[in-house]
Amino acid sequence: MRTTVFSTPLLTPMLRFVALGVLKIVGWKAIGTELKNPRFVLIGAPHTSNWDFVLMLLVILKLRLQVYWMGKHTLFSFPFGGFMKWLGGISVNRNQSYNVVRDIVRQYKNNESLIVIISPKGTRKKVEKWKTGFYHIATNANVPILLGYVDASRKEAGIADLFHSSGELEKDMAEIQNFYADKKGINPENA
Repeated sequence: MRTTVFSTPLLTPMLRFVALGVLKIVGWKAIGTELKNPRFVLIGAPHTSNWDFVLMLLVILKLRLQVYWMGKHTLFSFPFGGFMKWLGGISVNRNQSYNVVRDIVRQYKNNESLIVIISPKGTRKKVEKWKTGFYHIATNANVPILLGYVDASRKEAGIADLFHSSGELEKDMAEIQNFYADKKGINPENA
């Protein structure tokens, strides 16, 4: 895997220090602890604002995680494409039919340590139903799902529990979504 903001020598420790200061200044708490040998799918919800991304970057830096995130291909256009990749981005073109799940599962099989952040909504807008790609990636790669969240009502963002899929999609999705029932996004009208 490539070098990112989370693994750049000399710069990453400085950015961690900056992240701690910014979180303190804006009054947000980072919840969670550093994880050893991380290998899981990290879901981020509720995703209701572009600020969710900034908060999660700060939290991830504080928790010393090395992550990659999936984002729509238009984020990776010139002149920002290289910067987005350095931030850990993986470009996904939702207009083309190719098997993103299969490609990410292959990455898990080829890497002893890998964290990929996925927003189950797939957008900041209000949706009727979550996408299930994160679930299929975790199940097919045989890795757990880490529940990451933003909760504007408590001014906290972080990681909570590991969820192990049972293979029963509907049951597991209901259980995962239940965890997020009391979490309020920055723009709650988009939840």
